Amino acid sequence: MVHVRVDEKIKAQATETLAAMGLSVSDAVRVFLMRVVADKQMPFALKVPNAETRAAMDEADEIARTRRARFGAASELFNDLEKNSGQ
Repeated sequence: MVHVRVDEKIKAQATETLAAMGLSVSDAVRVFLMRVVADKQMPFALKVPNAETRAAMDEADEIARTRRARFGAASELFNDLEKNSGQ
């Protein structure tokens, strides 16, 4: 079982597009994973991140460097995120 967090709009669009091909989202994920295993690589080209993405990655690296947050379980991470989200 694989759980993936995806924006609802993207999921709906992907579901519709895949259905037109005769596939479900689960079928597409299985095909993707089978290609990764068979080819020992991503089934598409990965590109250098743009400036906005690179800045976000740098920010995340800095947060990890300065806070050094480590969690023993996913629930601890989610609790910390909720506590520090300001909500």
